[in-house]
Amino acid sequence: MKTKNSFAVFFYPRLNRTKNGSAPLIARLTVNKQRKEISLKYNIPVDKWNATKQTVSGSSPEITSLNKYISEIRTELHNAYRQLQIEKKLVTADAIKAIFLGEEEDAKSVMQVIQYHNDTMKDVLAWGTAKNYYTTQKYVKEFLQVKLKTSDIYLTQLNYKFLTDFDVFLRNHVPGENQKPCSNNTVMKHIERFRKIITMAIKNEWLKHDPFLKFKPTFIKKDRGFLSEEELEAIENKQIENVSLSTVRDLFVFSCYTGLAFIDAYNLKPDNLNKGIDGRLWITIHRQKTDVKSQIPLLPKALEILDIYKNHPKVKRDGTLLPMLTNQRFNSYLKEIADITGVTKNLTHHLARHTFATTICLSNGISMEATSGMLGHASMRTTQIYGKILPKRISSEMEVLIEKFNNRKTNSLGFVREAQ
Repeated sequence: MKTKNSFAVFFYPRLNRTKNGSAPLIARLTVNKQRKEISLKYNIPVDKWNATKQTVSGSSPEITSLNKYISEIRTELHNAYRQLQIEKKLVTADAIKAIFLGEEEDAKSVMQVIQYHNDTMKDVLAWGTAKNYYTTQKYVKEFLQVKLKTSDIYLTQLNYKFLTDFDVFLRNHVPGENQKPCSNNTVMKHIERFRKIITMAIKNEWLKHDPFLKFKPTFIKKDRGFLSEEELEAIENKQIENVSLSTVRDLFVFSCYTGLAFIDAYNLKPDNLNKGIDGRLWITIHRQKTDVKSQIPLLPKALEILDIYKNHPKVKRDGTLLPMLTNQRFNSYLKEIADITGVTKNLTHHLARHTFATTICLSNGISMEATSGMLGHASMRTTQIYGKILPKRISSEMEVLIEKFNNRKTNSLGFVREAQ
């Protein structure tokens, strides 16, 4: 069987541990320039060691037995090497050592750990988050098959090179026909999810070292898209004859005025409506993604849409407040809505959440803290991403400042400086 791996076994006495003329016998494995040492728990006489033949010189029964032991160890290590080849596993010095020491029976593999994580977390994570982990699992599997020519590897075989190669693989891998390779931030998301899985393995003591220690994911900061007031009005006011498109338009606009994520809008029920401290109707939910409480006073447009669909058959049947579709169908309809309304931005349900944060709240003077509370963010830092320097806000705040300057008295006598 042809192989690109270089493999060598070298025996030697560890001279710095010499005691009474004897030193521990060490077997050093070298695979593709990677070295690993195995202490064989056997002392040999230093003065009788033949470094060239890697045997002990002499013919006594004890020396004959020792040389036979060395030969058997060499054979076992070569067999371990061949086992990895036959099983089409990645051949490394670590893997050969694990087989030789019998550690591979209890050792966890990368794909085992990913499957364990996904099985454990499937009822904990929101479906939208869980399916992203399934996609990461698929890409790791493809990387192992395409790049490493194996179906799995041991956790102990993970290293910095594995991560950098996986990074490059994702950037160049085309997942399907008419699809593009992953963008930088998508690559970083897959690696970030993989890192969380490996961190779980470390916490379970399945892996001692952290292969991500020197690997630093780098996200490219991007402006979060949102609809301007004019674009939102164009979508709101467009007469749409198609019932399905009209419904999706209304549901999209509802989230533009409430900031609800898709899954939270999908699960919205009458129990989530209650009177706030101002006597008006509020939405109160615990976000499925973060389990953070979110309280949203309902604006007139959102109330109007709830009233339109209160007797919708799907609403009646499901006991929800809105006749939501699947996320995929929803976003598919939004593409058509963008075409007929002349909006050139990529319409997705999540764009509605960005629009609420930026156009509805922050650009109209709502504080960062209040916006964060309505969005149900676990951290203010997440909300600050939306804190854009918008021309409208700059203009309105500068108007206040200009007015102050115009009205400011310039001296203690109460005179106002005349305009030059």
